[in-house]
Amino acid sequence: MNDPLEILLKEDIQNFINTNLDSDTNQLALQKNNFDIDYIRIINQIVAKQKAKFKLPTWFATAKILYPSKVSIEQTSSEKTAAYKASLISGESLIDLSGGFGVDDFYFSKVFTEVIHCEINTELSQIVSHNFKQLQIENCTCQIGESSVILEKLDRKFSWIYIDPSRRNDSKGKVFLLNDCEPNVPVLLPKYFNYSNHILIKTAPLLDIHSALTELDFVKKIHIIALENEVKELLWEIEKEYTGAIHINAVNIEKNDINIVTTSLNETYQATYSLPKKYLYEPNVAILKSGNFNAVSQLFEIDKLHPHSHLYTSDFVKEFPGRSFQIDSIIPFQKKEIKTHLQDKKMNITTRNFPIKVDEIRKKHKIKEGGSVFAFFTTDIQNNKIVLLCSKI
Repeated sequence: MNDPLEILLKEDIQNFINTNLDSDTNQLALQKNNFDIDYIRIINQIVAKQKAKFKLPTWFATAKILYPSKVSIEQTSSEKTAAYKASLISGESLIDLSGGFGVDDFYFSKVFTEVIHCEINTELSQIVSHNFKQLQIENCTCQIGESSVILEKLDRKFSWIYIDPSRRNDSKGKVFLLNDCEPNVPVLLPKYFNYSNHILIKTAPLLDIHSALTELDFVKKIHIIALENEVKELLWEIEKEYTGAIHINAVNIEKNDINIVTTSLNETYQATYSLPKKYLYEPNVAILKSGNFNAVSQLFEIDKLHPHSHLYTSDFVKEFPGRSFQIDSIIPFQKKEIKTHLQDKKMNITTRNFPIKVDEIRKKHKIKEGGSVFAFFTTDIQNNKIVLLCSKI
């Protein structure tokens, strides 16, 4: 390990880092540096460890862990999403072509006999190698260099290849393609199949699913991973020569539960429609990302309010992967009705298939945020603009 990393492990510096985890790092940075290392490196360790406290509790709780930049911590998988990935695949060997901070590989090491972590950044690879020793991971080795070169040098078959391609800086706009990333997986896929028949790809949640399917061959499963109702990543299971149905798992990981709704891109689902009934359902974000809105109606036997509203209703309460409400009243979106029932009130506002944004509604009708009332501004099957005043179940 090089000198700066060795110095960071000195007892006095480690004590300073751990003593100041609740400190304001901006104020710390103004203090005199009493250590024989660039002070900003110590500050960066504190900032990164603060970021890791809830996202990476195993790392946070382990002594003498080294951290890369806070940006690397922000971009790495959380332990919860890494554990889910490791529940999907297993085997004799896995090679991670974009190792990063090694969180995914820590969990892969529990279900594979051998894991190889590839990382082009020398210091980051050294940090990960050191941390694996602290975490008592003995079946994961770190290779420094460009992943394609490492694959060619090793020249062997693996049970799985795992890769997390990075979006190139010159790609424009929010929607992007896998061809906008490095490594360029669609181009390199034939080469990867020389080394494994099974490939797991992690991508950012902004990637458009249907566009990616035009770029990738042999997709078997797509996993949309949300953590506490925030989509964090997409996973693509690729199997060489696979031509069967493509399944989508909409996954929402909660504190004590994992909810999974599985649909097929090869099946046609039929939705039913109705005016609002007694109960209202709002799907979690993983389901919304999947785009299988008709499937929700069919699988859970609930009615859609409108083809484009993506809200559902029923006469009897259902177990549902998202938020469930009791509809207390239905208000026509008319000036007089809004003034009587909503103006100057306190409530939580959501819009679905509605022409006015939440901020505009609040400002125009003087509706305060918060409280126990949930107001859904939406459009019903008769194309009427309505407001559903609900209480959460």
